[in-house]
This record gives sequence, C-alpha cells and structure tokens, in this order.
Amino acid sequence: MKLLGSSTSPYVRKVRIVMAEKKLEYDFQLEDVWASDTKIQEFNPLGKVPCLIMDDSGSLFDSRVIVEYLDTLSPVGRLLPQPGRDRAAVKCWEAIADGLLDAALIIHLENNRRAPELRSQAMVDRQYGKIHAALDFMNRGLGDNAFCMGVNFSLADIAVGCALGYLDLRFSDLDWRAAHPNLKRLEEKLASRPSFQQTKTQ
Repeated sequence: MKLLGSSTSPYVRKVRIVMAEKKLEYDFQLEDVWASDTKIQEFNPLGKVPCLIMDDSGSLFDSRVIVEYLDTLSPVGRLLPQPGRDRAAVKCWEAIADGLLDAALIIHLENNRRAPELRSQAMVDRQYGKIHAALDFMNRGLGDNAFCMGVNFSLADIAVGCALGYLDLRFSDLDWRAAHPNLKRLEEKLASRPSFQQTKTQ
C-alpha cells in the first residue's frame, strides 16, 4: 500500500499512527497538494490528503474512511469496537477531534494563505470558539478515565492525540493544558507510545 500525505497533516498522522498500531507495512509518499504539479487529484478528486493507494491501485480517501478500513486488515490491536453503541461513541470522539482540527486548519489557512486585506477576523474568532468548545467537551468526557473509552486504548485516543498535537504544532501560544488537565494527562500518556513518537512533527 502507498499513503500519500503531508508530514504536517494531522489527518495523515492519524492514519500513520493506526498503521503503526496495526503493524501494517506501507510506502509513505509526500504530496504537496498546494504545488502546481501535484498529482493528488488522480487519486482523490477532492485534492486532499491522506489518500491510500491499495495493492490493486484502487484508492481510499478521507482519514475516517481509511482508518476504518485499516482496522479490518489485521486482528492486531483492534481500534474500533464491533458495531453498536461503543463503536458509535468512538466515532463521536473522532468526529469532535476532527472538528477541532477543521477549525484549526481554517484559522491557519486564513492567516497564512489568504491575502491580509481579505482576511476575516470574525471567521477566525468563530473557529477559535469551536476549538475551545471542543477542548472543554473532550476534557469533561475524559474525566478520570485512563483513555477516552475507559480502560481500553482506541481510535478515539488516536484522533484526540492528533488534534492536541496539531495545536502544539500550529498554535503554540494556545495553552490548552492549563484549563484541561484531563486532556493533558491523556496527551502525556499517548506521547510515550511508539506510534505517536514515530509520527511526531517537530
């Protein structure tokens, strides 16, 4: 398998962590979707990463689709429960973490890709509101649990860990740890896992 992606994309990192946890072999190929010569739309018409190219040359895109597929490829370290309420709960954790990332990426693009005279502070403020609401929600949901789903490590923890890691990468002035001690405790635990260490972006 080949994974097309960026070394700074938190969605790509989520897929890479899942692959490491599942002990799956793959070829990681960097793809700059902003470059004029990008070939990403040959595999994903939306022009986004991550994009997984399978052995039969078929492709999968969107990190949530890819990780769900990857979890079926090996019985090692199942990251998603069987269909039911627990599985839905894991997917909700993933959705809130990805929603935080969506807001963070909008801010990053607004401030770094859009001409200064076209930037909208109202848009940026709205996205910051989403980030803070998501952090509060996840911190309360985690409570005293060891992991998002209680005692078992799952895709929920990977998604949350990638979201928090991206805040550290792009929003170093946002001290999310101070007001969210439960998330801080989880992040410290996740940071010691080899899959997170191997994919950390400096």
